[in-house]
Amino acid sequence: MTRPGKSGIVELTGNPEFTERGDEIMLNLRSHLPKMLVVITFGLLSMAGIAQAATEMPPEFTCDNGQYCAWSGDFYSGQRNQQDLRSANPGECIPLPDDFDGHSFANRTSRLITVYQGRDCSTEGDFTTYPGGGTFVPQAPFVVRAVEIWN
Repeated sequence: MTRPGKSGIVELTGNPEFTERGDEIMLNLRSHLPKMLVVITFGLLSMAGIAQAATEMPPEFTCDNGQYCAWSGDFYSGQRNQQDLRSANPGECIPLPDDFDGHSFANRTSRLITVYQGRDCSTEGDFTTYPGGGTFVPQAPFVVRAVEIWN
């Protein structure tokens, strides 16, 4: 016998066939649950492995601690320019070479850096500040042409 419940869902009552079928479904779920958990776990671990592989740096990627490195291409490809900013004066504008435009970069210094669209560190163009200690930007939000280090 069926009747609408309070939530609008049909409730099954008074019919042994539905009770037996419900018990059968529960037994099947219980017997398959360990297998389902293994498959789900395997899937999650596989996705984590894919995500890790996607974020690994290419073999030509090198940027030592204490350096700011910029690449002419996205995802750390193309020509590389590295600056050792440990001896740079805080607040000093350090333009990248005239023939170099950065499209990806890494801040391996321990200090904040600001990257600029203009070679003169002008705030009239785009600029953004990034934390130190290992900030990696595979696709810069704009072409980087200068960098400034902060205390």
